[in-house]
Amino acid sequence: MQRTLTTIHLLLAAFLLPIALMFATTGALYTVSIKGNYVETSRTLELSAPLASELSSLTQVVEGALAAEGVEVPSGAASVKKAGTGYELEWTGAERDVLLKPTSDPLKATLVIKDTTSWRHLVQLHKAKGSDVAKAISVLWAIGLVVILCSGLLMAWNVPVYRRKALGAGALGLATFILYVFLG
Repeated sequence: MQRTLTTIHLLLAAFLLPIALMFATTGALYTVSIKGNYVETSRTLELSAPLASELSSLTQVVEGALAAEGVEVPSGAASVKKAGTGYELEWTGAERDVLLKPTSDPLKATLVIKDTTSWRHLVQLHKAKGSDVAKAISVLWAIGLVVILCSGLLMAWNVPVYRRKALGAGALGLATFILYVFLG
């Protein structure tokens, strides 16, 4: 049993280390406002009708404009929000964010394309703005992390000299978590 736990623990830790480092680094630096940057461009679009409030009609406008320029749509989700007397589309992703904003002329809109820098791309992946494959890998990483932690704890539990230390560290971790929740 101990050998199997050790093998699982070792293989998962080695396999997941690059993803773990990315999540730890992007999360820690995001916490202190190091989020990466965008390279932003904008253009005015001529519209055949004023911008509507429906997500599908706004995404069609953006998809058409991006296709005309040979730019892929963002990998994440799009949302609509009220902007003055009109509606604005925000569509985020790992590679780029896109905004479609109304102008004072109802038959014109501003399309803003914000391409991510390398660091911002990693931050966007951390924030689940990537493709479905990227999201699936993130879920597998989270499951793997729990398995690594549980297998490490089980290995410690099976060795009497480490059992007491693991219990003490676990109690300290629980107390720290409680402080984190209540003082956060």
